[in-house]
Amino acid sequence: MPPEVRELKDALGRHMLAPAYADLSQPPFDASSMDGYALGSMATVGARYDLRVGEASAGHRFDGTLSPHEAVRIFTGAPVPNGVARVVLQEDVTLQDGQILIGDTLDLGPHIRPCGQDFVKGQSFAPKWLSANDLALLAAMNVPKITLAQRPKVAIIATGDELVMPGERPNSDQIIASNIFALKALVEAAGATARILPIARDTAADLQAVLELALTADVIVTIGGASVGDHDLVKTVAEEMGLDRAFYKIAMRPGKPLMAGRIQGRTLLGFPGNPVSAIVCAHLFLVPLLRAMQGDQSPTPKPKFALLAHDQPQNGPRAHYMRATITHEGATAIAHIAADQDSALLSVLTGANALVIAPSNGPALPPNSLVPYLSL
Repeated sequence: MPPEVRELKDALGRHMLAPAYADLSQPPFDASSMDGYALGSMATVGARYDLRVGEASAGHRFDGTLSPHEAVRIFTGAPVPNGVARVVLQEDVTLQDGQILIGDTLDLGPHIRPCGQDFVKGQSFAPKWLSANDLALLAAMNVPKITLAQRPKVAIIATGDELVMPGERPNSDQIIASNIFALKALVEAAGATARILPIARDTAADLQAVLELALTADVIVTIGGASVGDHDLVKTVAEEMGLDRAFYKIAMRPGKPLMAGRIQGRTLLGFPGNPVSAIVCAHLFLVPLLRAMQGDQSPTPKPKFALLAHDQPQNGPRAHYMRATITHEGATAIAHIAADQDSALLSVLTGANALVIAPSNGPALPPNSLVPYLSL
């Protein structure tokens, strides 16, 4: 995606394309980390210091220079005056006739944050996906604007006469369109924008009309209609509209009838209609695609590893991404694979926090076998 320069307030969850550099050091001066008294020498129990008139507070510097026997009131965040050796906590001193007396609770100090303790002027901030904490750091660096990848625009199309939107009353032979909302959320979490288009009914004319509405997007995602049934029209209609297909069907479950290609300069992903299949395909294909489009050099999810809580039967010829719950016993991750892996069961997916990966033709595994998984 082309670059754009945006203000920090618009950058959460976006991918930064170019490094940023600190315009100043933080803190920009030696600063007090406590409320107390700045001393002109290192203190000892019972020592007395003459208290100077004035104070140093956040945003207000004390302009004088302390001699070794002098002290001045200071507050957290204030610039440390010239000549200061340390800050002593206010509860560790007693005021007596214009002097402070160091008490026997004196600590080691010095309670001074040195200039540049957090970062120094010119220090770089490398490109990455930006979190709320990153925005605070960039703001502290006095970087008001940054270079980001433009947000990819994604059009999401559910297909099928059997679907109605939430809030509508389905007929006895209809169901609610659900997975479009999961896909929209995943798209937006990946830094892109998502638009849910009208449900495309099971006619070539209706599907073509909705696909034409989607051609303003960078990525088009269809859900359902990608298999080989009489009412599965996505492949045929998309090809009539100029689809250059990259692949069709993939050796994985759930998600075998997956299609990908380019249509009139846009990327098209055709997902299966079963809710779990569509959502798993989005995690594995759509999200990495969007991350790559925004400049991420490592866009694919990275497997972690866990020990099986139970035995697992031999896998078939397709890689299986199984809904599972990962728990921890100390530092050890334990994988509990759901018993029912039906790709229509959203409740099982909602109860899972991972996908355990069984490779194609993988062997049967006993408990405590090490297995790869992807976090959800």
